[in-house]
Amino acid sequence: MASAAPRKDGWDPTRSAAGPYSPWLIVALISVPTFMEVLDTSIANVSLDHIAGGLSISSDQATWVLTSYLVANAVVIPISGWLSDVIGRKRYFMISIALFTISSLMCGLAPNLSTLIIARVFQGIGGGGLAPVEQSMLADTFPPAQRGMAFAAFAIVVVVGPVLGPTIGGYITETWSWHWVFLINVPIGILSLIAVNIFVDEPETIVKDREKLLKRGIRIDYIGVLLVALGLGFLEITLDRGEREDWFSSGFIVATAAISAISLIGLILWESQHDDPVVDVKLMRNRNFAATLLVMGLTGMILFSTTQLIPQMLQQVIGYTSFDAGLALTAGGFMTLVMVPFAGRLSGVVDVRFLLFPAILGQAFALWNMSHLTADISFFDAAMARLYQSMFLPFLFVPLSAVAYTGLPQNKTAQASSLLNVARNLGGTIGIASSQSMLANAMQRHQSELVQTLNPLDFNYTDWLAKAQSAVGSVGDTTTPLALLYSQVQRQAAMLGFLDVFRSLMVIVLVVSPAVFLMRPSKTGGGGGMAH
Repeated sequence: MASAAPRKDGWDPTRSAAGPYSPWLIVALISVPTFMEVLDTSIANVSLDHIAGGLSISSDQATWVLTSYLVANAVVIPISGWLSDVIGRKRYFMISIALFTISSLMCGLAPNLSTLIIARVFQGIGGGGLAPVEQSMLADTFPPAQRGMAFAAFAIVVVVGPVLGPTIGGYITETWSWHWVFLINVPIGILSLIAVNIFVDEPETIVKDREKLLKRGIRIDYIGVLLVALGLGFLEITLDRGEREDWFSSGFIVATAAISAISLIGLILWESQHDDPVVDVKLMRNRNFAATLLVMGLTGMILFSTTQLIPQMLQQVIGYTSFDAGLALTAGGFMTLVMVPFAGRLSGVVDVRFLLFPAILGQAFALWNMSHLTADISFFDAAMARLYQSMFLPFLFVPLSAVAYTGLPQNKTAQASSLLNVARNLGGTIGIASSQSMLANAMQRHQSELVQTLNPLDFNYTDWLAKAQSAVGSVGDTTTPLALLYSQVQRQAAMLGFLDVFRSLMVIVLVVSPAVFLMRPSKTGGGGGMAH
C-alpha cells in the first residue's frame, strides 16, 4: 500500500487509514465502537418496562428513550460526511466515540426520565457518526478487489448487531439491571478510543484536503443543517410515534409530518444548488448510486421490521419471554456470520446484479415462508424461519456496500457513506412503522371477521361452548368459557395479522427487486473503480 498515486482501478492508496499496520487490524478496531452503537438501536427495546418501573414513569413515556436516540441518530448521520471533512476523519471518529461513551455513562446513571432522554440524545449524536465514518475508512483503505471482504466485516456489525440486541438486552436486564444496558458501553468505548488513537492513521492526502477546505474558508451551510434537523428529526418522530397517536387523526402527527415534508423538499431544492452542501444530494444523480440507495433502504426495511415482528409474534401469540423470543433470532445471526465471507468473496468476482437479484428473491421466499407459520409453531420452526431470511442478508448488504462507490469521486466517500447509512436507517424506521400500522389494522379486521361467526346459530360455536363448560365444571355458567373463547379469538386474530404483514412485505420486496438492474454491470473487484 505504498503507492503514491491512484491506480487504474480508481483506488488511491494514499487515502488509506491503515498506515504501517495491517488493514485488517484497522477493520477490527473501528468495527467495535460501531457494533456497540448499532447494538444500542435495539438493545434497550426489551428493557423499557424495567426502565419505566425504575424511574416510576408510564410505558408510553419510556418509549421516548428509544425515540430520542433515533431522532438524534437520524439528524447526525446525513451530515456526518461533511463533519468528518471539516473536523478531520480520525478526529471526528474519536470525538464520536468519546461522546457516545460519556453519554452511555450518563444514561446508566440517570436518576429520572428527563436526564435519561437528554443523555440518549447526546448518545445518538455521538453514535450517528460512527458507521458512516467507518464505511468511508474501509472504502479508502481497501482496493476494489478486496473491498467485498472488508464490507463483509462491516456487514457483521450492522446486520448482526440489531439481531443480537434484544437477546443481549434481555439477558443483561434480567441478570443485572437496565442500567447495565448502557454502562456496558463505557469500558469498551474507552478501550476503543485508545486503540483508534494509536493504530488508525489520518492519511496525508486527507489532511491536505481538509487544509484546502479550511484555507478557502468554511462556509457552514446553516440552512442545510436546519433543514436536515427538521426534515429527518420530525420524520423520525412521525414514524416512531404515529401508531401510538393513531396517525393522522392526531394533530401532533399531522404537524410533525407537515414540518418533515416541507423541510425535506426544501432540503433537496436547497442542497442541489449549494456549492458546499452539508448533504450532497447531487450524488443521487448517479444512477448506480441512486439504485443502491433504494435497495439499501429495502434491506433496512426488511431487516429491522422482521427483527421487531418475529419476537413480537412469539411473545403475543406463543407466550415467550422477551429473552426466549430474542434467542429465536440467534440462529439467524449465526447463519449471517457463516454466509458473510462467501458474500465478500463473490462480491469481488461476480457481477453484483447476479448476487443482489437472487438475494432479493431469497428474501421474498423467506417472507413467504413466514406467512405460512401457525399459532402452534415450535421454537425450532421460528428459528428456521429467521435462518432462511438471514442466509440471504449478506448477499444484499455486502455487494451494496461495495458497489455503491462505483463511479463516484474518491473524495466523496464520506458523503456517500452518510447517505448509505441514512437509506438503511430510514428504511428500517419506515419498515417498523408501516409494519406495526399494518399489523394493528389486520388484527382488528381478523378479530371482527372471527367474532361474526360466533353466534348461537353456529353449530361449532354451541358445541365448543358445551364442551368448554363441561371441561371447566361450570355448566350453565358461560362467563369462563366465553372468556377462554375470546382469548383464543384474539390469539388467532393476532397470528393472522402477523401473516398478513409478512405477505405484504414480500410483495414490497418483489416490486422493488427490478431496481437492481438500474445498477451498472460491474464486479466490485475490478473495473468500475472510483472517478477522480
